[in-house]
Amino acid sequence: MSAGEDVRTTVCPHGPLLVRGASSWPDADGEEHPVRRPVVAVCRCERSRLAPWCDGTHKALPRGWDTEATAADSGS
Repeated sequence: MSAGEDVRTTVCPHGPLLVRGASSWPDADGEEHPVRRPVVAVCRCERSRLAPWCDGTHKALPRGWDTEATAADSGS
């Protein structure tokens, strides 16, 4: 992400992080990936084959997987 961007994020319960307004997004290794859409879904379950993007894998996981992910997203 570039400094000065108006980036907004929304946590989807039991799903991805929706990111609006970013020109790029880092993966777990810090590598920046270009964003080519106004809104992208970023994986929070850490099981996507398209990381850092969501591929819907979270839908096959048992409920509750996101309790820990939500705490991490909020800095708790």
